[in-house]
Amino acid sequence: MERRTRVRRTRPRASAARTRCNHQNGEGGTPVIEVIVFIAASLMVIGGALGVVLRSNPVHAALSLVLTLFGVAVHFVSMEAHFLAAVQVIVYAGAIVVLFLFVIMLLGVDKVEDLRTEPMMRQRYLGPLVGVGVLGLVGTAVIVARGRTIVQSVEGLDTVGHDANVKQLARSLFSDYVFAFELTSVLLVIAVVGTVLLARRPNKGLQAAREKAGVNA
Repeated sequence: MERRTRVRRTRPRASAARTRCNHQNGEGGTPVIEVIVFIAASLMVIGGALGVVLRSNPVHAALSLVLTLFGVAVHFVSMEAHFLAAVQVIVYAGAIVVLFLFVIMLLGVDKVEDLRTEPMMRQRYLGPLVGVGVLGLVGTAVIVARGRTIVQSVEGLDTVGHDANVKQLARSLFSDYVFAFELTSVLLVIAVVGTVLLARRPNKGLQAAREKAGVNA
């Protein structure tokens, strides 16, 4: 009887050790491959963002942005949001970055900037203040949103199928966030118009004709 009780007492210890080994091997918890993919994608995002900020050549900065966008696409794939990953690569890493490069080369700012000249007065003093303010806002938003739970995600469980992600995204864009979506569209149109106005070169012949007509008048 004593041997049986000893055996029974030692069994929970063995099961606990086995559970601990399973957790260390990735069974019953987060798989090791997902952690590796998450770390690699995060390093891509952070490295690309640092390249955008620290590179003095605008073309190199725009190419560093591609690395950041690909890292975000990898995060979308790991969360099984394949449609968002495809849009991220096709629209942002493809069309938007090409548009950035086109504008940079069209405006003739594809050369290395002289850091000794300041386009804005006292920008070296305003830059750290703005950075600290943005960091404070982001940190406050993260702390406030940390204790909240997303209740609206439960409402999307009724959409089942291979295109459930697309349907739920369309429902959110054109119902809950339709105002923000339209506002973003207006901002993009304004950006395109501003780019055209900045890149337009004055016609010297027309300008000379206007000056001549003004002098004759």
